[in-house]
Amino acid sequence: MDLEKPPARPQQQPAPEGCLVVAIRVPVRIVVFVLVVPVRMVWDALVVAGRFLNDTVLRPVGRALLWLGRAVFVWPFVALWRYLVVPVAKGVGWLGNVLLVVPAVWLYRYVLTPVGHACAWVARGIGAGLGWLYARVLTPIGHAVMWVLKGLGAGLAAIGLGIFGAVAWLLRYLLVVPALWVYEWILAPVGRALAWLVSTVATGIGIALYWIARVLLVLPAQGLYRWVLAPVGRALAVVGREIWDALGHAWRVAGRISLAVGRFLAGLFRWIFVEPVRWVYRTVLTPVGHFVRDAVLRPAAEAARSVGRATRQALTAARESVRQARADFRRMLFGEPREREAVAGREPRGRETRTLGSSTTALTKD
Repeated sequence: MDLEKPPARPQQQPAPEGCLVVAIRVPVRIVVFVLVVPVRMVWDALVVAGRFLNDTVLRPVGRALLWLGRAVFVWPFVALWRYLVVPVAKGVGWLGNVLLVVPAVWLYRYVLTPVGHACAWVARGIGAGLGWLYARVLTPIGHAVMWVLKGLGAGLAAIGLGIFGAVAWLLRYLLVVPALWVYEWILAPVGRALAWLVSTVATGIGIALYWIARVLLVLPAQGLYRWVLAPVGRALAVVGREIWDALGHAWRVAGRISLAVGRFLAGLFRWIFVEPVRWVYRTVLTPVGHFVRDAVLRPAAEAARSVGRATRQALTAARESVRQARADFRRMLFGEPREREAVAGREPRGRETRTLGSSTTALTKD
């Protein structure tokens, strides 16, 4: 089953350009191209020089400085930590364990623990006595005191409620009711009238200020924006857009020109310097090097190896002579060493091997 392809979007047609845009574009691009080409070529030259400097100078110097920093700052501290601080710390730890931890553990185990158990036993006895005193003496006394206080509180509460009701009735009919009447029939109408008057005056003043500000500020500013600033802004936008497009176009073209010039200079440098050096290396230095290797270095290496073999043989003979002289001197002083007595083997040799019918053990021997 074929899948339906989505409908292709219609391509947006470029907006029509006026004669002013076309008239501005050509001279702007010419001027910008003349100004940008030297800048782009200088920029490309600086980039190539920076890369060459980074590859040949900065990176090796950075690696050397890094190695020097490690050798001067890191490795001494690592060696100091590994061979001085760590052993001293281990020794101090062992000494602290022997002088502090072991005595403290012994003190805790054989002194503080028995004393703590004794104190806990005494504390449990005192707690049991205090619990009996609380349950048998203080609790009944507290219940009696609370019963008396509850009775006094109930009487005082009844008296207080009566006094509060009388005072509340007097305040209601002497203060609250007259104040409500004054608010509803005097203060509220006067306040509404004053609010209406103030809102009317403020509304009139606001409308007058609005029209004054509109006539004196808004309409002139709107006319200035519509008939002066907007056309000037559109013209400046067109000029700025064309300058930006011209800069991009000139930068790309200058890049291609700079690339071509760079390739030409690289080819020139190759044919002037690199190819002659390569030819000299291949046709002169390589045969000379092979001749030196075959005629000088290899015979010298063979001679050095033969000298080394002769030296090793001489040293081996000298060691054997010294060993033989030492053995002769030992025999001259102490005599020949005694030969060990042969011990009869427990296992039969030759054809006299064990079988199932005969045995050599003491328990089964006939």
